[in-house]
Amino acid sequence: MNTEQTWMATEERLLREAGSLGDLLEKLRPRISPALIAGSGWEELLARARSLPATLGAFPVGFELPLHEPRPNADFWVSLVGGSRSAEFFEQRSRGENADSGVARLLDGKSREKSPLRRVTGTKMLLEYDIDSAENGLRPDPGAFLYPTERPLYGREARERLADVEVMLDGLSATGWDWNAAERREVERAYLALTPEARILSLGAFPARKRGVRFAAAGFGTTRHIAEFLRRMAWPGSHASAQSLLSRLEACNSAGHIAVHFDVRADGLGPKLGLSLYARDGKWLKEGRYWLDDPGNWTAFMEDMRKDPMVAAGKLPALANWSSEAATLFGKSGVFALIRGIHHVKLVVAGDRLEQIKAYVFLMMCGVSKDKSGLDFH
Repeated sequence: MNTEQTWMATEERLLREAGSLGDLLEKLRPRISPALIAGSGWEELLARARSLPATLGAFPVGFELPLHEPRPNADFWVSLVGGSRSAEFFEQRSRGENADSGVARLLDGKSREKSPLRRVTGTKMLLEYDIDSAENGLRPDPGAFLYPTERPLYGREARERLADVEVMLDGLSATGWDWNAAERREVERAYLALTPEARILSLGAFPARKRGVRFAAAGFGTTRHIAEFLRRMAWPGSHASAQSLLSRLEACNSAGHIAVHFDVRADGLGPKLGLSLYARDGKWLKEGRYWLDDPGNWTAFMEDMRKDPMVAAGKLPALANWSSEAATLFGKSGVFALIRGIHHVKLVVAGDRLEQIKAYVFLMMCGVSKDKSGLDFH
């Protein structure tokens, strides 16, 4: 089977394994360390995930782990692909009272074969759910992130491809923000400031957070190029602190690459800066061609973090054990491969100080057999 056939078959089988994504994660509880997510943090996450379909487990489901906080809690994110069973769930729910209408509008733009949004960003997007931010019992709509995966938005093509950035901003307007001319101009300015080989990694927006476009860029080549980019953009924080963290990440993993994340507002960049380390190398699972993380990619980072007093005790050993070979699970509908890995790690600097250290981990299910069955997921 090709990749699309694999995830379609996995979605169908997951419908028989759990009634919701929360139920599926509860079955996978033995694979999720309580040092990372536990107590009220785990219960709140499950409650939010129970409003989503189990079929999302056929794609990467991730957790945003705050390593700097003693409390074992996490926000989470899901990958959503147009044309999938999961997408159909959001489209149907948009017609009800508890509508994720913004998500449905984004899916509509991605599902139409010749739409500008699909041309620039393909059929995939990411939704990020804040767990601790419910007000008056109301849960906020998720943040949405779009990726120019079909044809990268390189800095060398910026002047010719500003219209494609506008397409992405128009798509993100579905989250509830109507971007004004000043905001659009600042996003375009950030794109024009990229070095030739750098590229826009993603654009995102959170309807329940402060107004702004979350801009991520990667492919700078060297930390010097990143520092020069921040100076061109007049980032209002401490450039010396940013350079110190860039050097730290560079030393952690020479085989990785560094991305920058910041909020773009009408008056320029926000005060916080995220610096993320991604691993370049990975293995491929032959059936389904899903990426497997190699724990060796993160050894140097783990060693560096052990020296940092900000990191909560107990979280690093659990994080180090997250990446592993694909595990075989036996479900009602047959055999699955459970794939886990670290997607990236992020240091967040605010002004002149390191404020947050986060790890973004993922898991996903892949149906690999239909002729075997077992008792449970353990």
